[in-house]
Formats: sequence, C-alpha cells, structure tokens
Amino acid sequence: MRAVPSSLDPAVVAEIDRRLASVEVEHGVRIPWAIESGSRAWGFPSPDSDYDCRFLYIRPPESYLSLWPERDVIETPLDKTFDVNGWDLAKTVALIVKGNATAIEWLNSPIIYTGDEDFRADLLALAEDTVERGAIGRHYLHVARQQRAGSATLKRFFYVLRPAAALRWLATHPDAVVPPMDLPRLLAEGDVAGDVRNAATELIALKAQTREVGTGAPPTVLERFVSNELEAAASFEGAAPQKDPATVRRVADAFFRSQIGTASGVRADERGATSR
Repeated sequence: MRAVPSSLDPAVVAEIDRRLASVEVEHGVRIPWAIESGSRAWGFPSPDSDYDCRFLYIRPPESYLSLWPERDVIETPLDKTFDVNGWDLAKTVALIVKGNATAIEWLNSPIIYTGDEDFRADLLALAEDTVERGAIGRHYLHVARQQRAGSATLKRFFYVLRPAAALRWLATHPDAVVPPMDLPRLLAEGDVAGDVRNAATELIALKAQTREVGTGAPPTVLERFVSNELEAAASFEGAAPQKDPATVRRVADAFFRSQIGTASGVRADERGATSR
C-alpha cells in the first residue's frame, strides 16, 4: 500500500524509502506501516516544511522475551529536511489503549510511504474496540490548550485550530472514536459554519505560499471557533471510563501476540467485548 502525492519532492521521498529499508536491515525489524505526519499530512504545509516520516516496526518474537529489552524507538539522523523515526509495536499498542491520539492519527495519514493494509485495518479495529472516547477528547483538548498558551504566531495557531476541529468532529459524531487526521477533512465533516471553513481555507492557502506566515493575529472568526470548541469540549475532562480495563488489556495482549507471531489472533468473541 502506497499513497505519495506528486507534490512531494521525489528525491526526498527516495531518501525516506532508503532510510526505511536501512532501518529494517540494520535493526532486524519489519516495518508494516510508514507514513508522513506533521503539517504535510495535516493539510497545511509551508513551502519549507520538513518531512516528518513516522513508522511502526515489529521486532522478532524472541526480542520481546529478553530480560534486557531494546529501546522502543528507532531514530534516523535529524536535519532541516528529514525527521524520520518510529515506534515499536508494543509501545504503539500500549499508547493507543491509553488514548494517545498521535499513534492513531498515523494510521489515518493520507500520505503513505509503505503499508500493510491488513495491519492498518487490524490496528484501527483495536483502537475502535479499546480506546476511551473521553481519552481522545482530552488529548485534543490538552494539545489545543498547550499550543494556545505559547507565543502567538499564525504558524502556531494551526496547531490550535486542528485539535479544535477534531473536538468539533467528535461533537458531531457522538458514536465515533477516531477523528480524521487532516484539517480540511475535519472541517468538511464537522458541520462547521461556512465562514469558518472559508477563513481556514484562506489561511491554509497563505501558509502554502509563504515560508513564514508571521506573527499577526488569526482571523476573528477562527479565534471564536477555537474558543467555542474548547469551551464545549471541557466535559471531556471528567468523562468516566466506559470500558473494562481487564478486558481492554486482554484484547490488546491478544492483538500484540498475533502480530508478533506468538498467537493465532484475537477471537471474535474478545474483539468488541470491551464495549459491552
């Protein structure tokens, strides 16, 4: 599975492919999923945006039985163009179950360097079965608040606007757990007012043409949208867990073992039991 738009620099994509292949050989791992994260995948890149490749990897089964486990992150050299690193499957599953939306977002990236479609579908199904909706809401609420508290720049505002749009999406999809990753889709599917969508589209277009969008204030309509969504999402702070923790752990363990080849997989009666 591969989805790389023509707008990406072919030379950069080729180097990312080379790094991914090198990681598999040098570390003895398998990479079933590698995508672009960051502003390019979020739908608001700048002309000088770097490339944020993120990948998930699986070690041989015996590696997970060692008394001296290896690091659960693999990094490649960081520079002004490349930011390529990945997480071990064990780390990924544990974070997903805890409600870490970042790991789930990687599964929904519109830019895919390499991917096993079945692996992605199974991991997304695990997220749907085990993740607390309240935890996802708190994740985006805290991200928006944290970014809003920083220095006020138009560039930073995008990192406030996207989680606010994700909170809006959750509000308009009350039975869903996993929001889309990119800002344009969040706005399109979030029943957002036309003036908000138009203002966001104009700001995205400005960022796409300008290396540094400056320190000016964002449009008032977008500031008001963010304030309203953060206020409405405050209820996520006290959202009570809806799933049985022991069942969640059992399902997550079964999924993990199935992926590293030490079990036959998650039984149908276990998958979905967390929501009963």
